[in-house]
Amino acid sequence: MMLRLLIACSLLLAAHFSFANALEKPDNPKVVPLREHKESTSIILTGKPHTPDPKKILRYAFEVAETGFDPAQISDWYSSIVNEQIFDNPLTYDYLARPATLKPNVLVRMPDISADGLTYTLEVKPGIYFNDDAAFNGKKRELVAADIAYSIKRLFDAKTKSPNQYLMAALIVGMDEFADRQNKANKFDYDAPIAGFEYVSRYVLKIKLVAPYYNFMYRLASTNCAAIVAREVVEKYGDDIMAHPVGTGPYKLTTWKRGNRISLEPNPNFREEYFDAKPAPDDAYRQAILKANKGKRLPMIGKIEISIIEEDQPRWLAFLNGEHDFIDKVPNDFSNIAFPNGKLSKRLTKQGMQIDQVAAMEITYAYFAMKHPQIGGYTPEKVALRRAMILGYNNAEEVSVVLKNQGVEAKSPIGPGAFGYDENFRTAASDYNPAQARALLDLYGYIDIDGDGYREAPDGAKLVLVQGSAPDQRSKKYDELWKKCMDAIGIDIQFKKAKWPDLLKESKAGKLMSWRLGWGGMYPDGEAFYVMLYGPNGGQANHSRFDLPAFNDLFEKAKATTPGPERAEMYKQMNRLAAVYAPWKMGAHRLVTDMSYPWVIGHTRHPVFRAAWKYVDIDLGKKVE
Repeated sequence: MMLRLLIACSLLLAAHFSFANALEKPDNPKVVPLREHKESTSIILTGKPHTPDPKKILRYAFEVAETGFDPAQISDWYSSIVNEQIFDNPLTYDYLARPATLKPNVLVRMPDISADGLTYTLEVKPGIYFNDDAAFNGKKRELVAADIAYSIKRLFDAKTKSPNQYLMAALIVGMDEFADRQNKANKFDYDAPIAGFEYVSRYVLKIKLVAPYYNFMYRLASTNCAAIVAREVVEKYGDDIMAHPVGTGPYKLTTWKRGNRISLEPNPNFREEYFDAKPAPDDAYRQAILKANKGKRLPMIGKIEISIIEEDQPRWLAFLNGEHDFIDKVPNDFSNIAFPNGKLSKRLTKQGMQIDQVAAMEITYAYFAMKHPQIGGYTPEKVALRRAMILGYNNAEEVSVVLKNQGVEAKSPIGPGAFGYDENFRTAASDYNPAQARALLDLYGYIDIDGDGYREAPDGAKLVLVQGSAPDQRSKKYDELWKKCMDAIGIDIQFKKAKWPDLLKESKAGKLMSWRLGWGGMYPDGEAFYVMLYGPNGGQANHSRFDLPAFNDLFEKAKATTPGPERAEMYKQMNRLAAVYAPWKMGAHRLVTDMSYPWVIGHTRHPVFRAAWKYVDIDLGKKVE
């Protein structure tokens, strides 16, 4: 109900903003039947090189440092933003269509799918070229069908150490078995035949699946598992590939000072492509974007400069001072100043500021390491400990104090807008009830033995919850709330401070006891969130390493079930299992507000894209004014 209220209030205010000042409703997925696909309506030609005006510069800041730019090796949000500008996927999304709608990207048409749902035929458009690189020895390198297969295979090569293998695991005929044999032999032969890949011609590839999988199309639109790389580049740079991204996308990396600055400039080999989209007829906000940019050649911006500013205040001030043209997610601490009561402030209105508010398809959560000897495991006393910590944590205070009411409490793992999200789903397991938390701890033998005010484990061992935390002001607020809540129920909590990329490495390696994270859905289906709780994904998307057979069975059954009531019911059962065994303390679904100066033309936050800067323009005339 609260989510509906947030959306409704923002929609009422939208009429008072410029065309970039509207609220995006939570999206419902557009389920594409296996054999019903439309041809692409985008205008794509081959022709003369395109050089956007170099004076059109977009400047903004990341709030978290990137980790690198090899799509197979990274999974974090901010590195993915950069990769989405450099690399192409076989499929993409219509920038303005809501709900999120797939369309061809480097393919001639949507993949042809066999009647049994097992074979996907992909036809690549001729004349698409990678950005020039020394790896190509001075020759133009055309994208071909074999590049798609090679890029997918890299996820399975043990030397790649991909955190994204789970996205293609157990899907393609012969792929997993081949990878197991190759990795055991410590030699991955990319030229060896695999039954799941059939090279029909230079431009046509057939991918054969083990079983029908209704979300496979979404996989082909994901930069984390289907971004197309060139084999020559990977082999030339080897272990340094993270610093040498070479793709066929609209931009190329020109500067990278790790954790400090990133610069992107147009890829001179980018194909001839023009702005086109299909917003809903009654979507005035996105219809205005279409009118402003339709027919413009892409990309339109001559340079993208990204700074890394982890603290909220300097990032906000850099924007207000005109050092940046756009701010990605207005910091919660300044939301009441920027848009009090949901209305853009008079000062910012006079400056022509534009805001785009979205009930984001995401979730924040804190996980508990299920293999940790103190808090992990599935025995009653370990489950009771985790559930008590969840009952003792004041999630409403997190939303009101830390998030400044820019969000709603999460009751299930699925983000708003994804298939399976149910805003009416409730469970008492996540209610704030410190008295019940204390009673549960008492019942299972977690009592204060030495009189220091903190409980020991049932066997008398010292009990300390250690949670990872970044050294910034926002994380400090979370630390303070966790400390207050855990002290109230007698749990000693301490914090391991480290930079976010370092915490990510430790978490992937299973070295953290607990950590707070956010997750944005890679596609509009509940499965995109349940991958974080599916047992075989431990050490990849599944940071907690939760591995419950009943949950895993439901996950696998849902994959093979047509989106509809039966699948939705499976998702509800999975929600209940997650609530009972408590691998997470669920946080919030955030209301995200982006803000830009009036010369930034056409930005809107997409439910799936991390960013899509090729669709945005800079009006130099307005900037001079």
